[in-house]
Amino acid sequence: MGEQPDRMLRGDWYLDDAELSEQRRHCWRMLDRFNAAGTDDADEHRAILTELFGKLGPGATVLPRFQCSYGAQITVGANSFVNHDAFLMDDAPVAIGDDVRIGPRAQLLTALHPMEDHERRRAGWERTAPITIGDNAWLGGGVIVCPGVTIGANAVIGAGSVVIRDVPDQVFAAGNPARVIRQL
Repeated sequence: MGEQPDRMLRGDWYLDDAELSEQRRHCWRMLDRFNAAGTDDADEHRAILTELFGKLGPGATVLPRFQCSYGAQITVGANSFVNHDAFLMDDAPVAIGDDVRIGPRAQLLTALHPMEDHERRRAGWERTAPITIGDNAWLGGGVIVCPGVTIGANAVIGAGSVVIRDVPDQVFAAGNPARVIRQL
């Protein structure tokens, strides 16, 4: 593995390079196959995601159209469900627990860009922070989860929310930015 992919995986500042670009193109070619597979071809869908993801638990379902950056850093637990048009930016690990429900058009985004260092931003530097979704959590449609966020077990995130901070176990959170509304 080259320097830039290694830096990305460590969460250090890195620049895109030919190796990372080729890894993404490989992922996207596999996603082309996944998204083009027939509606009734669950075995083909599962085979592609099993090869692409770090882990796809038993009974887990991901519906097309699905997009991700690399695939290899995604783990999806048993019996979890990812609805249509989800985008998992797995530049850092994206760990989805067991029995999780993710609504349509959800986005889990792991990339961070320099805010204060304009020269570095202009040059294209970025770094990553992982996302973790606890067991039995539910993310409504259109939820955006930002880099470095952990959503606790049994938490529910309201549709359209933007989650910029960790969410504890057993709460309902919603809004932009998402905040805890009540205990569950």
